[in-house]
Amino acid sequence: MNIRFLETFVWLAKLKNFRLTAERLHTTQAAVSSRIATLEQDFGVRLFDRGAREVTLTTDGSKALVYAERMVKLMREMKDDMSDKQVYAGVIRIGVIESIVHSWFPDFIGRVHKMFPRLQIEIASDTTIHLREQFSKGALDIVLQAEPVIGSHITNLNLCEFPMRWVGSPKLNIGSETLSLSDLATFPIISFARNSGPHAAIERIFSDSERGALHVNCIASVATMIRLVTDGFGVAAVPPAIIQRELNEEILHTLRVDVEFPALVMLACFRSDNENPLTETVARIAQETAADFALNWGHEIARLPSQAQ
Repeated sequence: MNIRFLETFVWLAKLKNFRLTAERLHTTQAAVSSRIATLEQDFGVRLFDRGAREVTLTTDGSKALVYAERMVKLMREMKDDMSDKQVYAGVIRIGVIESIVHSWFPDFIGRVHKMFPRLQIEIASDTTIHLREQFSKGALDIVLQAEPVIGSHITNLNLCEFPMRWVGSPKLNIGSETLSLSDLATFPIISFARNSGPHAAIERIFSDSERGALHVNCIASVATMIRLVTDGFGVAAVPPAIIQRELNEEILHTLRVDVEFPALVMLACFRSDNENPLTETVARIAQETAADFALNWGHEIARLPSQAQ
C-alpha cells in the first residue's frame, strides 16, 4: 500500500477540501482524487461523502483513519531513525516577531529540539523591519515574520495568517454597537512599530479627515502594547491569537468595527542557496507547526494562507 496515498487520506480528513489538500501536498486535485479512489477500491468501502464545499468521513472512513494515522506516524518515525538526526549539530539563528512568539513559537522550538537534539538555536525577537535588516546582513539564517524578503535566492514560505481585530479594555466603557473609524479615532490608537505592516494599514484605512484627530502611539513591544490596552490607555488592532488569555479573562474584548483590518500574513524567509542544509528543513517545521495551530484554533484565530478572505 502506498504510504503517500495514506498521507493524502489523512490530510483530506483534516482539511475536508480537495483543493486545500492538493496545495498542502504540493500536487493537483486530480492526483488527490485519484489516490482516494485507489484507496477506496483497495479497501472496498467509500471513505468520504462528497459535498459541494467539503467532504466528510463516512463511518468506514473514520475507522480507516485511525489506522492510517498510525501508519503515517510510524513511517515518519522510521525515516527519522534511519536518517540519524544526532549527526546534525552546530548553530542555527532564527529571527521571529513577537506575534509568533506569543502563539505557536514554543511548540515550533519543541519540535525542532526533538528532531535535532544536538542543534543549538539562537533566537532574536524583534520587529519585522529590524529582522529583515539582520537577515540581509547575514546575521540570521531564518526569519519568521509578517513581510516577505525580496532578493535573489530568497525563499518566502507561507506559514499562516492571523486575522486582526480591534480590541479595548472594559474600562473604556465601549458598548457592543458597531463603531466607525471616526468613533475609533476618538480614542488613542496603540499601534505596532512605525512603518510596520499594521501601522501602514492604520495610516491607509483612516481618511484624511479622521487622521487629523488621530492620536497614534507606535510601540515596538507587543507585550507593552497589550499591557497598555489592558490598562485602558487606548484601543489597538491585534491578532486574537496572541491575547487569548486576556480575552478569556475578559480584561480585553473585541470591538465591532465597520471596516475590516487586513490580516497578518506570516512567512518563513530563508536563503535557498544557504550552505546550512537545515534552514529549509527548519522552515518546513515552522510551516507544519503554524498549519497545526491554524487547524486546532479555527479560522477566527489563525488560518492557512489559502483560506484568506
